[in-house]
Amino acid sequence: MTETSTPPAPPRASSLRSEAGMTMIELMATMAIVGSLASIAVPKYHEITDAARVARAIGDIQAIQSTLDTRDTLPDVLATAGISLRDPWGQPYVYVKFATGGVPRTDRFGVPVNNTYDVYSLGRDGATSGSLNAGPSLDDVVRASDGGWIGAASRF
Repeated sequence: MTETSTPPAPPRASSLRSEAGMTMIELMATMAIVGSLASIAVPKYHEITDAARVARAIGDIQAIQSTLDTRDTLPDVLATAGISLRDPWGQPYVYVKFATGGVPRTDRFGVPVNNTYDVYSLGRDGATSGSLNAGPSLDDVVRASDGGWIGAASRF
């Protein structure tokens, strides 16, 4: 008995079309999934970068404080002490010496947060207020309790 092989049937045109690409529904479903993931990832990315900037500002303020505390007398401006740092948002750090008439910043009870000098970053919005609990000051990164606490004003 001889076996004869029959050639395979050519593919139908309809099956070729379905394998050639994605349908509009599949494309829309894919875009919806990608959009959903992006809506979760982008805010988280901004949250992480803001936290990193605050951490850098805390480190800078600690370094400024260390430099100032090793001097015999406080300078009138940071440049006199050789400090010309900018905060993570591109603004110079604010230094206020109270002995020369500088006004101390206060907490929510109106009590000055430092006794000799203030060093702080204006934060993301670049604005501040005399009180740490006022709206423009909440994102500032501050030195408080005479250097015993450094962090975001909103947490003090």
